[in-house]
Amino acid sequence: MTADLRWLDDDSSSIDASAAEAARARQETLTKPAGSLGDLETLAIRIAGWQRRERPTLERVHITVFAGDHGIAAEGVSAFPQAVTVEMLRNFARGGAAINVLARALGATFEVVNLGTVNPVAGGAHDRWLGPGTMSFAQDAAMSEAQLVAALDAGRQSVERAVAADAQLYIGGEIGIGNTTAATALACALLPAKSETLAGPGTGLDAQGVARKAAVIRHSLERHAGGLGSAAQILRRLGGFEIAALAGAYVRCAQVGLPALIDGFIATAAALVACRLRPRADVWWLFSHRSREPGHAALLAALQARPLLDLGMRLGEGSGAAMAVPILRLACELHGRMATFAEAGVSERL
Repeated sequence: MTADLRWLDDDSSSIDASAAEAARARQETLTKPAGSLGDLETLAIRIAGWQRRERPTLERVHITVFAGDHGIAAEGVSAFPQAVTVEMLRNFARGGAAINVLARALGATFEVVNLGTVNPVAGGAHDRWLGPGTMSFAQDAAMSEAQLVAALDAGRQSVERAVAADAQLYIGGEIGIGNTTAATALACALLPAKSETLAGPGTGLDAQGVARKAAVIRHSLERHAGGLGSAAQILRRLGGFEIAALAGAYVRCAQVGLPALIDGFIATAAALVACRLRPRADVWWLFSHRSREPGHAALLAALQARPLLDLGMRLGEGSGAAMAVPILRLACELHGRMATFAEAGVSERL
């Protein structure tokens, strides 16, 4: 690993086992049959361990959407033109995207980080310009070493801003035409798996388009076969700026002890990269929802993750993760505000 990436080797924060145990003990005294709230109980206990307090709350959420274009889009793997990436950035700036609506409803802090789009865009984003999108990994490595370092660091810096804002939960989202192709290529290399099994419709490809996407990925994997020996090199050769930033953010969340709620297919591909870069970082993550993209199930299985929701979503932007926040908040509310048997004067089980 290069000197500029040594921060990835820093240890993850520890979880407060005593706080988690105190929360577990409290659950056993609440006015309900033991285990009757199912996963809501285990979520509250887990958040207690993260926050180092018996009764956690989840009020302050930070959302970062990373944007970047993909050279692989030139291979005809998307149903939409690359201009959509910048058009959506303008939509974010106006507050009109789904994630804007969700962030407002949650009272979350929200930012967009533009890492490199084919077409320029002014205003509304933190610019960390790495170039006009990645190279096409069908022809060359998607990123240079310097671009990889900078993209990972952009994710790290986003988490530092969240920490400075006293966030209790981090959500990373993404936007970039062609990024389901990059995420699928990453999944194929990391798992490993065949592209024909994992490739999906992305922004709305028909069956012929999905078959073309799978073929492009298969040929690309063959082209890069000799250079996929590490997670960092797989990410550099096949990934995207925004996917690398998400991976860097997820590693940093674990290092600073900020829980991360992982979004759908693309974010989970980044999470698998992050877990290979920093093993056991996933103890600081939850997975929000099951995407309709066919590759998502394979990624979740590799991470031994069970998502909170299954709503048939595949939008990206961090939208699935934002949808899951109320469940976490309610888990904390139930845990902290329900009466105990003693407080309510209710008889406990014999």
